[in-house]
Amino acid sequence: MSQENRSNEENKEALSNAEKQRRYRERQKQAGKKELRGYLTPEALRCYQDIQQKTDWNDSTLISNALRLMYAAHKCGQIGLLNRWLNEHDR
Repeated sequence: MSQENRSNEENKEALSNAEKQRRYRERQKQAGKKELRGYLTPEALRCYQDIQQKTDWNDSTLISNALRLMYAAHKCGQIGLLNRWLNEHDR
């Protein structure tokens, strides 16, 4: 197989993977889901690892539940209390 043919095969495979990812993201969007991206601080990463290990949740479940719990804490007026606890325990 020539170098050009190999390159064309690799490009087709890459496009195929990109197309699969695009379709997956589109299905998630149609299901009413939103993709969130960001970077964790070292403290947040320790919390993430601890929760993930104890619950065996995947990233999507962990982030969804974390946001829902934070919302509940906000609605119950507990954000300040929880923030203080996190700061006092270097989390």
